[in-house]
Amino acid sequence: MDHYYKERFHVQQDLIKKIAPLMEVSEIIETVREDLRTLIPSAMEVCVLLLDPDAEQYTSPLQCALYERPVSCQSCKRDRPAVQRAIRKKKAVVVSKSEPVVRPDGTLVAVGPEYAMPVFVEDRVLAIISVVIQPLTRYTRKDFYLIRDFAGILGTIIINAKRQWEMTREKIRISRTLANLSPFVPGSVRRMADKSPDLLTREKEQKQVSVLFLDLEGYTALSATRSEEEMNAIIEKMFSSFVDPIHRSHGEINETSGDAFMIIFKDHDPKTNAMNAVKAAFEIAARNRSVNQSLSKENILSGMAVPMEVNMGINSGTALVGMTRFKGLLDTRMTFTASGSVTNIASRLSDLATGGDILISQATKDLIDGLWPVYDKKKVQVKGITQPLQVYSLLKA
Repeated sequence: MDHYYKERFHVQQDLIKKIAPLMEVSEIIETVREDLRTLIPSAMEVCVLLLDPDAEQYTSPLQCALYERPVSCQSCKRDRPAVQRAIRKKKAVVVSKSEPVVRPDGTLVAVGPEYAMPVFVEDRVLAIISVVIQPLTRYTRKDFYLIRDFAGILGTIIINAKRQWEMTREKIRISRTLANLSPFVPGSVRRMADKSPDLLTREKEQKQVSVLFLDLEGYTALSATRSEEEMNAIIEKMFSSFVDPIHRSHGEINETSGDAFMIIFKDHDPKTNAMNAVKAAFEIAARNRSVNQSLSKENILSGMAVPMEVNMGINSGTALVGMTRFKGLLDTRMTFTASGSVTNIASRLSDLATGGDILISQATKDLIDGLWPVYDKKKVQVKGITQPLQVYSLLKA
């Protein structure tokens, strides 16, 4: 029996060549429609109805011969009996007598037989190819073969196109997120995302780092008397003043949370990282005094017994450094972080500091020994640390 093998082979090869360079799903669908309309002389219209709920986000309305205006191919014939039966039965359906197509203005378009062919990816129906032909005409055997061939090709191509769309959307989302969080987002994350998003999945590695934690003393008291908008403006002004000193000292701002900051110094040898952390701490303290004076002149800090102080803690050592993803119900946030006891101790030191003090660990003191005066604060017991922790201050009491 002649199954039109040679003609079908050439048609398939021609279709693959046409759609291979296309990235947009709408362009792929339009190419398939045009080819089938040409190959089936009696066709009034061909539609590819995607069943993916997200389809309207990555496809655009196409010109429909039955509606005489661009319409979404995801909705124009979805409720037709042939389409619904093909979805339900997961097989091709032919309706010899179809109801007229109702245009949005209420006018009717008489149509002939209707054919609905599922597009499968594995066992899942991804889409339906709907072909409506002219009244008083019939489908030929070749028509059925061609539609089936197109359905076989279309599934994988649509899946690949959607994945490309998802990758593009993810790149855009990352770019917008980093832009919105800048300048508080680590420069390393921005550079990695700009160069290649694939680097964001790189495994963490052990590195010698110094970690600086800081938080604002007086934030809670002030927030009780100020609106959320005012507090956001104050925090943004203060933290923005810290960005330049941190970057000059080669620090990476890991994350901000309310009134707290974490900064990682990791790009040099251990001693240089510790020196950079201390330099940044001193300059942050100076910037904080300047901002406090400015806010006092603007009467923003009126009513407070003391200004908002920046308390800081610095620790040095080996940490696991790399990208961390925080997955929530609504979004996924990426940050470049250092994890382990080095980070925990730096955080505890900032918690211990009061009145704008800068506390450092024994490990950091050893690395900067002789470069700055260091004042013994003796050993203290801190939460989460079994042994008492030797603490030093960079500021004279």
